[in-house]
Parts: sequence; C-alpha cells; structure tokens
Amino acid sequence: MADTSDTRNPAQIEADIKRRRDVLAETLDEIGVRVHPKTIVGDAKAKVVSTLDHTVGRAYVGVNRVVGDVKAQFVDEEGAPRLERVVPVALVVVGVVGLLAFGARRRKR
Repeated sequence: MADTSDTRNPAQIEADIKRRRDVLAETLDEIGVRVHPKTIVGDAKAKVVSTLDHTVGRAYVGVNRVVGDVKAQFVDEEGAPRLERVVPVALVVVGVVGLLAFGARRRKR
C-alpha cells in the first residue's frame, strides 16, 4: 500500500506542479529546437564545413611539404638553381613534349 500522507498544503502542491510544468515546457522547447529541420541541416552543414576545412588544411600542408622537398632538389640554400639537376630534367621534358608532338602529328595523317 502506498504512503499517501503528504504534509504539503494545496498552495505548495500547486506551486510544485507549476514549477514542474515550467521545467517541462522549457525542456520541450529545447527538444523542438534540436529536432527542427533547419537546426539539423545547420548542424550537418557546420560539420561538413569543419571536416572539409580540416581535410583541405591537411592537404595544403602535405602539398606544401612536397613542393618544398622538390624545390630543395633543384635550388640550393642560397636560392640558385642546381644546374646539375635542372638541365637533365629540362632535357627529359623537352624530349617527352617532342615525342607527344610527333605522335600527335603522325595521328593526324
């Protein structure tokens, strides 16, 4: 059998009910904001943008590192080109471009 003895008076019970009703209304308002489609879409967009920014930032750092490493292969500490490395690469590039041009010319005939 449940204990039904309550020492509160009716005014205290009504005040408690009102307080609980206010807390419940506030909670329902918060839930309504959280499940609103605009809120969900906004949160999803923010997450995608954050992930994309992080990914782009990491890619930038990686590319920057690779470019720096390649540059270090062709330029000395003073900024002067390393001809012993630049000339062979330039010859290879000219050769490849020449072969591509020659191949394209043969295909046209």
